[in-house]
Amino acid sequence: MTVIVLTNCPAGLRGFLTRWLLEISAGVFVGNPSARIRDVLWDEVQQYAGQGRALLAHTTNNEQGYTFRTHDHAWHPVDHEGVTLIRRPSGDAQPMGGGPKPGWSKASKRRRFGRG
Repeated sequence: MTVIVLTNCPAGLRGFLTRWLLEISAGVFVGNPSARIRDVLWDEVQQYAGQGRALLAHTTNNEQGYTFRTHDHAWHPVDHEGVTLIRRPSGDAQPMGGGPKPGWSKASKRRRFGRG
């Protein structure tokens, strides 16, 4: 089984992939091509993706039963003792909303000290 996921890629590339794979959702292609065809398709995806991102996942004979490749993706596959894991970018990104403000609210002070 082969799965290719495209994000922000040209429509021509999507049309090319529909010759070999079935598009089950926008930018998500699945199929069962041979390994040679799969590698040729991935080379075409890398060449014509433009500003877009791509992800290829396919079955293989390893401990996990599958492997994956990425193109211009922020998350990268990393081999860790024979198991492929995804490395996310480590940033000092704050959670949405910036987190709670320091200190207690007036309502919680009243509730805590029994004044209201």
